[in-house]
Amino acid sequence: MRPLWLLMALLALSQALPFEQKGFWDFTLDDGMLMMNDEEASGADTTSGAPDLDSLPPTFSAICPFGCHCHLRVVQCSDLGLKTVPKEISPDTTLLDLQNNDITELRKDDFKGLQHLYALVLVNNKISKIHEKAFSPLRKLQKLYISKNHLVEIPPNLPSSLVELRIHDNRIRKVPKGVFSGLRNMNCIEMGGNPLENSGFEPGAFDGLKLNYLRISEAKLTGIPKDLPETLNELHLDHNKIQAIELEDLLRYSKLYRLGLGHNQIRMIENGSLSFLPTLRELHLDNNKLSRVPAGLPDLKLLQVVYLHSNNITKVGVNDFCPVGFGVKRAYYNGISLFNNPVPYWEVQPATFRCVTDRLAIQFGNYKK
Repeated sequence: MRPLWLLMALLALSQALPFEQKGFWDFTLDDGMLMMNDEEASGADTTSGAPDLDSLPPTFSAICPFGCHCHLRVVQCSDLGLKTVPKEISPDTTLLDLQNNDITELRKDDFKGLQHLYALVLVNNKISKIHEKAFSPLRKLQKLYISKNHLVEIPPNLPSSLVELRIHDNRIRKVPKGVFSGLRNMNCIEMGGNPLENSGFEPGAFDGLKLNYLRISEAKLTGIPKDLPETLNELHLDHNKIQAIELEDLLRYSKLYRLGLGHNQIRMIENGSLSFLPTLRELHLDNNKLSRVPAGLPDLKLLQVVYLHSNNITKVGVNDFCPVGFGVKRAYYNGISLFNNPVPYWEVQPATFRCVTDRLAIQFGNYKK
């Protein structure tokens, strides 16, 4: 039953984008409110959907690699201590799970004949080398999960059918121009947990991509990268070393719904910086070094969630969150976190939160010097 469960879980996950990964198969669980419906979140053509299993001929093959579990075109070979990709994989396989093994290399013919493969899971191996033609047979591959390996570069010649790439927790320091060339269907990249600095992104590295979702968390960024895809709906740069947001840092990201900048070292957000984000609905600035509420929040008419906890904010003004006048804000707040700030909350005027749906949505207190 487990392989069948894996396939069902994967197919369900293909329609949504993640916010914060907690475990491998639950990476689409959202610890905030859902900001986009499935149609908005997918942002791709029909190639981004699940494979049409009915279009494939029924399989009666008894082929299954030794020690693996095979059921309904799902081949599960995880946690077997494998050193290489196993042979004798049925050509009609759509999901191949090789996570938690000791594979060190992907060779030229490792995936030969797997033209129907939809998802390839290689998480938590020891892969440091990938042949430039290793993925060539995978003409229908849409999901590649190769996180927690020893890669020092993004694999070359990724399949043009790819929709989702998860390559976090490797050793990648550079994203060269052209590495994503031809990936017109790609809408989600998770590349956090790599020692990437701002200088590691070559100009034009993301040219041609129409991403909806990008996470570069737990890296070594000191500022917001300037050359990311302007199509982004979600950008997560938490757990970096960003110190400030300057006026034009967010200029090209006007389609953002959700921006994650928590756990950085941000002391200053220049006035007017947030005005470039007219569709923003969720903003994470928790665990930084801000001394005041960022200017411009009242002008974000769709903003609903603001995380500002664990900063150095000492005062909250009556117009810091809500615009002056009624009917100006199109969506009321349903979450404002200000706890663990040195704010004398008993001095905050009640009218400060006049555009909040429920007083329970406001979190104060618990400040410790």
